Amino acid sequence: MSNISEMELQNLRHLLLFSETDKEKYKTYAENCTDPYVKQFFQKEAQSAEQKKQTLIQFLK
Repeated sequence: MSNISEMELQNLRHLLLFSETDKEKYKTYAENCTDPYVKQFFQKEAQSAEQKKQTLIQFLK
């Protein structure tokens, strides 16, 4: 892990939490959708949130 400050680490933790929350929220929305286009939109947003989370995790390695 590169040298990051305590504040930067806290910010990364918050961003990780927000990304995980967004992912779960979008997955739930997609599961409850009946419109295929809206369902696909929420599925893509869930994937995007997961990708953001994985990118943030790279900063911690």
